[in-house]
Amino acid sequence: MGNTTSSAISKEILEDLKLSTIFTETEISQWYENFQKQCPTGRITPEEFEQIYSRFFPDSDAKSYARHVFRSFDTNDDGTLDFKEYIIALHMTSTGKTTRKLEWAFSLFDVDKNGYINKTEVTEICQAIFKLIPKEEQVKLPEDENTPEKRANKLWSYFEKKDSERLAEGEFIQGVLQNENAMNLILYEQSKK
Repeated sequence: MGNTTSSAISKEILEDLKLSTIFTETEISQWYENFQKQCPTGRITPEEFEQIYSRFFPDSDAKSYARHVFRSFDTNDDGTLDFKEYIIALHMTSTGKTTRKLEWAFSLFDVDKNGYINKTEVTEICQAIFKLIPKEEQVKLPEDENTPEKRANKLWSYFEKKDSERLAEGEFIQGVLQNENAMNLILYEQSKK
């Protein structure tokens, strides 16, 4: 059988990933092997991605958030992630420089992919993020952040836009960088136990 569905990762992809992430060649190759095992087709479906992602959040419901993360990394809109999109997804959500992370966060919030964010989209993502927060942590949140709607209102207020206005990527990034707390509202970091 001429089975050449590359069990080894292509040099080109490897170089590309080494440049765009902080991972080493060994790490990338290791993940690639696991990826091949878990996804023999070389593609991850939204369902598979949800399962992988949910392992990171054992105490909460990561489903809707995982779906949005998936959408934001499915750059060619084919309904699957290939290895490269997958590694970059994991990299961006776990490490990554602030500006790159914010560029990604923008695409996460841009639900309809039209290049702008509106308040409805912000509310939708805030709801998904809220579900990531374990119940016992939700109870401890400050009064103006203890529901998804309050979080969306608070976040939106940082951008000094009317509810009917929309936000471009540059404005989004600048708004978050200027307000330290905005970062906590757009990305949920698990408290390390």
